[in-house]
Amino acid sequence: MGRAGRRVVAAAGVVLAASVVAGDRGAAQAAGQVDLIIRGGQVYVGDLSAPSVADVAITGDKIVFVGDAAKAGLKAAKVIDAAGRMVAPGFIDAHTHATGELASDDPKARLLLRQLTQGVTTSVIGVDGAGEPEIADYMAKANAAGVGNNFAAYVGFGAIRERVLQNDARAPTPAELEVMKGLARKGMCEGALGLSSGLFYPPQSFAKTEEVVEVAKEAGSRGGLYDTHQRDEGTTSIGVVASTREQIRIGRESGATLHLGHFKVSSGAKPDGQSMAELVKIVEDARDAGQKVTSDQYPWSASNTGLSALAIARWAQDGGRQAMLKRFDDPADLAKIKAEALVFYRERGGAQNVLINNAPGQPELVGKRVSEIAKAWGVDEAEATIRILRKGSASVATFAIMEPDIRLLMKQPWNMFSTDGSPTGHPRGHASYPRLYTKYVVAEKVITPVEFVHKSTGLVADTLGLEGRGYLKPGYFADVVVIDLKTYQPKADYVHPTLLSTGVETAVVNGKVELEGGAPTGVLAGRGLPRKTPPGCG
Repeated sequence: MGRAGRRVVAAAGVVLAASVVAGDRGAAQAAGQVDLIIRGGQVYVGDLSAPSVADVAITGDKIVFVGDAAKAGLKAAKVIDAAGRMVAPGFIDAHTHATGELASDDPKARLLLRQLTQGVTTSVIGVDGAGEPEIADYMAKANAAGVGNNFAAYVGFGAIRERVLQNDARAPTPAELEVMKGLARKGMCEGALGLSSGLFYPPQSFAKTEEVVEVAKEAGSRGGLYDTHQRDEGTTSIGVVASTREQIRIGRESGATLHLGHFKVSSGAKPDGQSMAELVKIVEDARDAGQKVTSDQYPWSASNTGLSALAIARWAQDGGRQAMLKRFDDPADLAKIKAEALVFYRERGGAQNVLINNAPGQPELVGKRVSEIAKAWGVDEAEATIRILRKGSASVATFAIMEPDIRLLMKQPWNMFSTDGSPTGHPRGHASYPRLYTKYVVAEKVITPVEFVHKSTGLVADTLGLEGRGYLKPGYFADVVVIDLKTYQPKADYVHPTLLSTGVETAVVNGKVELEGGAPTGVLAGRGLPRKTPPGCG
């Protein structure tokens, strides 16, 4: 084959002979032995090209060949038959809560089986402002212990603010702001993707826009992202439109790529998709003006958050939980808190839309709606909320996201996928990607299988700057999943949120097989993925 012909084949996205990649690792494997061949699957590269039947050959932690392995004379120590299966890059979860699992003393937790059985091989942590600045130490410990997923991390605005200002509802002094910026700089220099925020949550919600901009500049000046659970996703405070415009401003003035985490309208949405259409236009206008703006979403009509975050006004949480409980004991404060709680419930269509999905110390509440609990106790929803929170924390699923909004956002070329998942609570932590496929690809045909893979892999890697990840191409890291689409199904639901998904037969992480025949092999081959040391880190 001549040079022109080789260029045509490469452009098609499938390498038919190792000579196409002459000069790289693929050429070295033109004939001979490799470690692993995944044979005869329907290969999705991770871009928007059509899939094709091919073999994927792996040596060490890299893909060395994609094409016809037999014709290329390749032999492998191990062969996995993928005929009739989807073969895709391991999914990259753009927003998840796996920090505790990756740092666990329990290797079963560190395996992140809930992610692998969805097809996820890389998890992005430190989101919602929670990422601690000591990223290098965290990664070193996780790498030494062994983890089942690759992971990348944000440094968190919330973690920084609490370290300097505790839970106080006040602005930092100039000296305190410099300390906050220094902590953000430390996180960036230790490999953070950027700065994350959770401005919906106290005490982050106490920060003014200008304060966030100044801290986010430490990410922007180093080529990082600003990832946000924005201040309002519905009607809780300033409204989702004003909130989205605020985040656009923070991204623009900080110089950081803006990434809108779990983008949605979580309360007060119009039923026809117009609420999301307005937000999409805001994003498109910013992109047209030259700003880098992206988003991710999960495929569920219920959001998940703490009961206090949902139903208790931010002023009542100034100073933290103990200060909140003291306000519950003040008759004047309590009356105001209850009145505002009833408004919050009304804006979400009523307390019947709010399901308790985790309540440490109060397991009898799990699976019940706040309206049910209030009726059983003979009180209104506000009083029921106060009683629950007096005994401890609780998390809730709130059914207020409109399907037209979900479908409209899903189609946007700058939007990608995530789980926003945790080990307990909402089923999104165990079933988001199979739900995406079965509901929005197969049943409703909102997006194509190619778009599903691209928005779960290559698009995420490119957006976050994860070099060598997200594609099935020679020279890329060997993160590969083999999925039987006939059995690829979500099993978790809101009452049973921790059931594992089915259909992922094989998961390869950095060239090592962690899942085979749908079962874990005991291998922990994940690793931390720090960004390359950015400018200004000395």
